[in-house]
Amino acid sequence: MKLSTYKICFLFPIIILFLAGCWSSHEIEELGLTFAIGFDEGRETDLEKKFNKMGGDYPKKNRVTLTYQYVNPYTAGAQIAVGSGSSQQPYINVYGTGDSLQQIGSEIALRQDRPVFSSHLKVIVIAADLLRTYSLKELLDQTLRDNEIRLSTLVLVTRGRASDTLELKDGTGKIPAFHLTRIIHNDFRAKKILPPITLAKLPGMMKAGTSYLLQNIIGADGEVKYAGAVAINGKTNKLLGFLDEKDLDGIMWIKGQGVGGTVKNYDQKTKKLTAMSVDHLKSEIKPDFKGNRLSFKVNINSEAHLAENWNTTETAIDKKYLKRKEESASQTVKQLVEQITEKMQKEYKADLAGFGDEVRIHYPFLWRKLKKNWDEVFTETPIQYDVNITIEEFGSQSRH
Repeated sequence: MKLSTYKICFLFPIIILFLAGCWSSHEIEELGLTFAIGFDEGRETDLEKKFNKMGGDYPKKNRVTLTYQYVNPYTAGAQIAVGSGSSQQPYINVYGTGDSLQQIGSEIALRQDRPVFSSHLKVIVIAADLLRTYSLKELLDQTLRDNEIRLSTLVLVTRGRASDTLELKDGTGKIPAFHLTRIIHNDFRAKKILPPITLAKLPGMMKAGTSYLLQNIIGADGEVKYAGAVAINGKTNKLLGFLDEKDLDGIMWIKGQGVGGTVKNYDQKTKKLTAMSVDHLKSEIKPDFKGNRLSFKVNINSEAHLAENWNTTETAIDKKYLKRKEESASQTVKQLVEQITEKMQKEYKADLAGFGDEVRIHYPFLWRKLKKNWDEVFTETPIQYDVNITIEEFGSQSRH
């Protein structure tokens, strides 16, 4: 018993040492919690120009303007607790221009009492115009090296100014960074939302050598919208082109991704509009290699329900009626995927729908030969589509 008591008395002080608090901790109010960073073409703000005239400049080239979105510690807590009880925004946007991301961040520390702290970074928005001059690898090199930044950070691209996507109307009580990341969860209602691309996924995509897509967003008048996608060249990691919402919808059908989308067409017989909601979607891309010739057959199957019908003169919804609607919807989707395929092969000259992945899986030896020039091979490869949409439900309002 005495021996055990001596052991406990000896170990107790040592245990206390390990339970001590972190000596390098900082109060959260002293940190510039940064939830979003925007990348734009270099354009000094009026404030920066005034600082420069007063001797606040330093050696640099105005290549990139960064927008750091801070949480406003004096209003955010109150707004979370009581809604929109404050007239002030729960965030603050701070701008810096230069040619080094590391240096821009250091300069911000000379202006703000709370330096940039990116451990809680949620989203990065990059202006597409920057990707005409610089590669994604160059722009994100410092970010990927920074151990402070989490790899779960979402990466988006905008055809406009990134700073515009980080502004919301006064009085909304929302922080744009959180708003942008939450929209992505609406993919069950809108099929034009790509699966999230994070910093963790990008290095592999940038090294693969094949072209890829990033979600495009736009901002105007304090509102933001997910609007199509931006195509990135797999070899240069620079801007390849833009896909509008219709183009992205076609890509999602080919890849069999997303539900809740709408198939809209005009009935050939009645000339009235019909809209169907996609409940289930499955696509199978089958590569076929015979006689040194590669081809693809894509089978797309979907279950939908009749969500809207402007033809009020129909007296009954029977099998013949539903068959006509199914065929019409299937033809609409087939035209959609054929149009984006032609665009990929003739305009972009790049595989943006993952056909190469299927070759890699089914014909690994062939893929080793083709992967270096896959985009060029893809442009000459025939693709055949078979689309079948089945109406499983037509709503509670049926006519007899």
